[in-house]
Amino acid sequence: MDRILLKQTIQSNEKILDEIKNVLNIDKTKSRIEELSALTLKDDFWLNPKEAKDIIDEQNDLKEKLSILDRLSYLEDTLKAIYDLSEDDTNMLDEVENHVDEFSELSETIENELLLDLKEDKLGAIVEIHSGAGGTESLDFVQMLYRMYQMYTQKEKMKIKVLNYEAGVEVGIKSVTFEIDKKYAYGMLKSESGVHRLIRLSPFDSSHSRHTTFASVLVTPLITDDIEINIKDEDIRIDIFHSSGAGGQSVNTSFSAVRVTHIPSGIVVTCQNERSQIQNKQEALSVLKSRLYQLELNRREEERRLNLNKPQISFGSQIRTYVFHPYQMVKDHRTNAETSQALKVMDGDINMFIREYLKMLKRDK
Repeated sequence: MDRILLKQTIQSNEKILDEIKNVLNIDKTKSRIEELSALTLKDDFWLNPKEAKDIIDEQNDLKEKLSILDRLSYLEDTLKAIYDLSEDDTNMLDEVENHVDEFSELSETIENELLLDLKEDKLGAIVEIHSGAGGTESLDFVQMLYRMYQMYTQKEKMKIKVLNYEAGVEVGIKSVTFEIDKKYAYGMLKSESGVHRLIRLSPFDSSHSRHTTFASVLVTPLITDDIEINIKDEDIRIDIFHSSGAGGQSVNTSFSAVRVTHIPSGIVVTCQNERSQIQNKQEALSVLKSRLYQLELNRREEERRLNLNKPQISFGSQIRTYVFHPYQMVKDHRTNAETSQALKVMDGDINMFIREYLKMLKRDK
């Protein structure tokens, strides 16, 4: 990096740092930490374990944000010092790249967390991808989306646990459900819920004609032990069947796959990736609780939007289009964010769409 580019980077970082400080409000944050610390010293603090945990979690979260802010300030001061010294010694510029990359990564992390201010945003996530209209094309599109989220989670140091995997007859995936048990996974990925559309020249069509196909994505919060979702035994039906195999693994010939139907809501959850029927049942009920919790969140959001006279964006709405012919473009129809780097997006580079969606939600609030 040369001195001119370094100067531009420093100026850009200063603006980012000012924005973060403005949103975080350092004095207010420190005052809140002191309040929470005082609460932890009370004799009756641990009488309510759930409330105590919430207080400690909030305190640690705020401390972490201040720690990141301190690190960002240090990195910015270091870059300024390198810029000043590089006028006499250009070799100093060799030390710049790591500092710039770390600043970019940390600032993105804290900006995202400041945008994720709802309680459920901090939860893990359950992601379901289902094929839609388009036959073989749709099955292939589900596989493309699954790979996209796999690569995104790898970049974000998140781990995926597959709960259900139904392969297409010849190619692709009919549906896949996976769990991401990491803080803020739901907040980051909730923007992906909705219908995704693909436009391209079909590799499965001998005439290589242009095809349009669809797949749906549903992201729900991963329920933790402190969130109570009561499901009555009489409200569910449980079916046991042969596992059809998962993700290239050998087919499980025992009756271990479980399908749970929630009769009042009509929600159906299938899990077959665990070895035992009991484990699959537990996973299916966990997914069902997450789906029911999401329904409640949707109801609250709809009420809020009605109060603000804002239209509801339903799950069935088309949210994003991926175009590969006659040009390359990926566009989000809610925020109008778009990029011509379609291949990068399919390689998991979706942070731009996530951030623009979170900013939109923040503006709405």
